[in-house]
Amino acid sequence: MRSFLKNLGIFVVAMVLLAFIANVVRVSKEVTPTIGLSELAASIGRKEVKTVEVMDQDLTITLADGKKEISRKETGESLPNVLHTYGLTPEQLQGVNIIVTQEGGWRYWVGMLIPVFGPILLIVILFYFMARQMQGAAGGRGGMGFGQSVGKEMVPDEKTKVTFADVAGMKESKEELEEVVEFLKNAEKFVGMGAKIPKGVLLMGSPGTGKTLLARAVAGEAGVPFLHMSGSEFVEMFVGVGASRVRDLFGRAKKIAPAIVFIDEIDAVGRRRGSGMGGSHDEREQTLNQILVEMDGFESNSGIIVIAATNRPDVLDPALLRPGRFDRRVTVNLPDINEREAILAIYAKNKKLEPEVSLRSLAERTPGFTGADLANLMNEAAILAVRRKMKTISMNEILESIDKVLLGPERRSHVFSDAEKKMTAYHEGGHALVGHLLKHSDPIRKVSIISRGHAGGYTLKMPTEDKHYYTRAEFIDDLAVALGGYVAEKLVYGDEMISTGPSSDLRTATRIARDAVTQYGMSDLLGPRTFGTREDLVYLGQGVTEKDYSEKTMEVIDSEVARLINDARARAARLLENHRDALDRITEALLKEETIEEARFVEIVAIEKGSGAQE
Repeated sequence: MRSFLKNLGIFVVAMVLLAFIANVVRVSKEVTPTIGLSELAASIGRKEVKTVEVMDQDLTITLADGKKEISRKETGESLPNVLHTYGLTPEQLQGVNIIVTQEGGWRYWVGMLIPVFGPILLIVILFYFMARQMQGAAGGRGGMGFGQSVGKEMVPDEKTKVTFADVAGMKESKEELEEVVEFLKNAEKFVGMGAKIPKGVLLMGSPGTGKTLLARAVAGEAGVPFLHMSGSEFVEMFVGVGASRVRDLFGRAKKIAPAIVFIDEIDAVGRRRGSGMGGSHDEREQTLNQILVEMDGFESNSGIIVIAATNRPDVLDPALLRPGRFDRRVTVNLPDINEREAILAIYAKNKKLEPEVSLRSLAERTPGFTGADLANLMNEAAILAVRRKMKTISMNEILESIDKVLLGPERRSHVFSDAEKKMTAYHEGGHALVGHLLKHSDPIRKVSIISRGHAGGYTLKMPTEDKHYYTRAEFIDDLAVALGGYVAEKLVYGDEMISTGPSSDLRTATRIARDAVTQYGMSDLLGPRTFGTREDLVYLGQGVTEKDYSEKTMEVIDSEVARLINDARARAARLLENHRDALDRITEALLKEETIEEARFVEIVAIEKGSGAQE
């Protein structure tokens, strides 16, 4: 609406301006006195007129005293004939100098051209502003630039260049990409051996693991131009635009080859064809077809390497993954503890850290964090230190930032009553105590009753080293820990006072038990098989599980899930009943201190880790 009003205002101003120009030729005449032909004849009869200038039907009269007047006559009639009708004789006209001139100059041409070209000029002005509005849809290339590529070109320089040294960890991934760098630097060495470098490299990994950073590092190491686009930038509302942009993108890359073409989130256009969406003229499928042709069609794209990134390789079309297209697939995994330490060292370079800050300890506290998470962690710690008017960043600020990244900011304004605060303390104490007493549960790192995100309190437990496999014993212990808060509330307050607080814990416990039974074959009764086939439905945009078992088997699954949950609840209840004094001590400390770190927690409990495994 605002843009429409702006264009309407410009249109009105243009019309007023044109009207002003059309009438400016008459402005000077309007300030001169106008007389009738009868008055002109009387003035000539009295010999008061010196000259009369005739320009078509306009008369400019100069009197003997130098004053000027104007008048008009009929078109096509000569002035002497007109004056003769008013009784003037030729002898009376002899004393008047009559000058006949033709209109010319810029006023004449303006008067002639405005009626013809004025409307055309207005249409051109309106079309220009409409094209400016369409510029966003055309990727910044004007209203006629829909089919042109909106890819951004980067030429690495010393200030913006990213190299493998700036990418911590990812040793195997960088080794795969070093061959691409070597080919871009010295292609003749490979050609002489008869080898062909992969035409496409597909980077696969979870969001935030550094796929885009790796692609930039390849360009920086090779020192070649870097064209990058997002998969969603290919597709527009107009049919054929995506395919045209693909052609333009590769055309630009050919002109500056050797070069790297990077397509981020390629699954936006590279999903499996034949899903039935969009009909036979689906714009997304046409775009995908053009990408396939450009990568491996009749024309060769020597010197161009396509790097794409996605976190959904399972939905990509098989034609993209065949040899000759994306020949090489590089999996970018979550960083392990050593890689996390190296990543933290990179992001800590420009941070003022206190000497007590241990990056190794932070790496231990951040399993499952991506590179983006770790960058955000260090940034949040720096912001928190500035907010507290500190000159350096201490370990406390970084540990609080870990909680913020995991759970969200503190909700200090969310005030609990004393009764609710005590119930929360018992709830979190139940989680923490059960986790500490069980052998296969991860160590308890922090317990807090400060509300964060949607949680009224939280218990943070993390392993001492990275895990890639989980055992049945760990699942069973995690089930008991998940139900520890529910059992603690029931133990202290009784069945009638069970609150809605454990609702998320119950969902977590149900998910753990069901996965153990249906996905990991950990049920003795059902045996080592999986139940349910996971399918990805493009129409729904989410994955669903298709049943591949009978109704009778479903009943057995439900009974096994219920058995695992009930056994875990009974186990947690025994532990808390046997160590009720420790639960009370944890609760009192939480009510007083609100947050308890690992060392303080172990001191309060005063029980060896895993000592309750046999209870």
